[in-house]
Amino acid sequence: MDKTMTQDQRLNFLVEAFKADSGDYQNLVTPKDSAGRRRILRSLMNIRMPGTMPENVLRVQDDYLQGRAREKGIVTPDDIPVLHDGLSIWQGDITRLAVDAIVNAANSQMLGCFVPMHTCIDNCIHSFAGIQLRAACNRQMEAFRQQYGPDYEQPTAVPMLTDAYNLPAKKVIHIVGPIVESRLTPALEKALADCYANTLDMCLENGLKSVAFCCISTGVFRFPGRHAAEIAVKTVKDWMLRHPGAMDRVIFNVFKDEDREYYEQELR
Repeated sequence: MDKTMTQDQRLNFLVEAFKADSGDYQNLVTPKDSAGRRRILRSLMNIRMPGTMPENVLRVQDDYLQGRAREKGIVTPDDIPVLHDGLSIWQGDITRLAVDAIVNAANSQMLGCFVPMHTCIDNCIHSFAGIQLRAACNRQMEAFRQQYGPDYEQPTAVPMLTDAYNLPAKKVIHIVGPIVESRLTPALEKALADCYANTLDMCLENGLKSVAFCCISTGVFRFPGRHAAEIAVKTVKDWMLRHPGAMDRVIFNVFKDEDREYYEQELR
């Protein structure tokens, strides 16, 4: 496909390609405004099961998403102040970060969020990485199902590593956080700490020197935000003391003001 296509031309092409691919939504009326077309494209990407797509469509998708990343503004670790000992807080969209790895708060199916336009981080990461990310996660899960049986689901605190595709980051580390059903327990606290420690272990094993953590388990998984921040900071600090020089930067990525305040209190 011609690299001279504008972003609007790419968007139009992709909406029609994904409509045709969807089957059920081939006759969907395409909005005339760019914002509406972006919503339709993201929604069709969100609901799409993992599978192949023609190479020419993937090339346009990649060009479009990389263009969207530039439009949103790419943020590097040099743009983020270091508070101390290689630790930082950054408030904003994690898909803008050009780090070695960003952490995705995944569910046990490990295929991303299928709810169109959902605001969860899982949806956001998959939407801006491109459909290759869901396919990559599916390949790993298929391998696990071959090994462990057809009902396999990813256990809590066991990280999965994939490429980041069209994100500015190099890799995505997907991890399932603990779910607070009724009350907080020591087992849930340990599981959350394991999410952070095991992710850092994966970084060490794969030569990843900078990582951005989202607020694991604090959304629909209902882990209290303040206590989650306490566990996150303590676990990361303890890990870095045991592995001096292993990480150049660990960024705690937050979206809400209250979460930023929790991390600021822990990192004073």
